[in-house]
Amino acid sequence: MKALTKVLQEKMSPAVALNSLLEGNKRFTQQLQVNRDLMSQVSDTATGQFPFAAILSCIDSRVPAEIVFDQGIGDLFSVRVAGNVVNEDVLGSLEYACKVAGSKLVLVMGHTKCGAVTAACENVELGNITSLLAKIKPAIALSENNSSSGAISVENVSVKNVGISIETLRNESPILAEMEQQGLIQIVGAIYDVASGIVAVI
Repeated sequence: MKALTKVLQEKMSPAVALNSLLEGNKRFTQQLQVNRDLMSQVSDTATGQFPFAAILSCIDSRVPAEIVFDQGIGDLFSVRVAGNVVNEDVLGSLEYACKVAGSKLVLVMGHTKCGAVTAACENVELGNITSLLAKIKPAIALSENNSSSGAISVENVSVKNVGISIETLRNESPILAEMEQQGLIQIVGAIYDVASGIVAVI
């Protein structure tokens, strides 16, 4: 399979981009991955890249975006940070992906059994990890407010955290917000199940 071209990228809509990811995840879970000549894709992309989507996900070693979505070299921008939180560098990276490089979709993907979310729930404090986990605390507060029993579910916090990251993208990046309003991109949330390999849009 050849690497994505500029013409194909430009023709792709945000909805088609999302469907391409979900179809790729379906192939992955069914062990029907596309047979790619990766070195050919290396050659194809040597002079330029035209990824159709940008994924903001966790650094967790069990959640490699290109693999779980069955994509090749040149298909995805991958931004990874513990807890899939948003900071200025993440904003700049995603603005580049969409505004400069033409990606049609931003997918914010959390996952089950997230160590960063668990650490935030347990109030872990350690070096620079402390300030990173602080970005997850609003999701814990939301979960507490929505819980009748007062118990906190790590998985529920992960879902809330994805939602907060999406809202942060829209609120702190006028570029991405405007592109989404114009229908040029779509910003979507998802959760990856580390036990099944399935990605569910939320």
